[in-house]
Amino acid sequence: MDYLALSDDELLRQCSVDTFRASGPGGQKRNKTDSAVRLRHHPTGLQSQAFESRSQHENRELALRRLRATIAIEVRRPVVREGYTTPPELQRILPHQRNQIGARHPEFWRGAQALLDLFAACGHSVSETAVHLGLSTGQLSRLITGEPELLRAVNALRARHGLRELR
Repeated sequence: MDYLALSDDELLRQCSVDTFRASGPGGQKRNKTDSAVRLRHHPTGLQSQAFESRSQHENRELALRRLRATIAIEVRRPVVREGYTTPPELQRILPHQRNQIGARHPEFWRGAQALLDLFAACGHSVSETAVHLGLSTGQLSRLITGEPELLRAVNALRARHGLRELR
């Protein structure tokens, strides 16, 4: 299932939401309210949390954004390399697109998931992945290294398969 295509409300319905008191600075209000939020996504078993804000509502939104990033990084879907066509969500994050979106855009992680799926199907090779996308290896490397969470995910996949890290 494409969890990242779900609306925020639909994705939240698949989660259990826990609220708790976060430790740290923030004064009396922080020590009296359960403003920290933890989301547990039942279909995947993944979780995220946020506790930076004193607002439970803001923390829920932040935890949901983090959950989307975690799903994109951890959940792989099969890709058929023969006759591969780049899905629209991936095209939107590629360099030199007229309407390219960045990591702060809500749809970025859908494209990042499609990129990681192709990357895994290409044996975690930057050059093979770049060929399928019609990019140079430098363009693809800059896209990956431009987003720290995406870089960590790619390097973790490469490390699991004995390949050197990207920098």
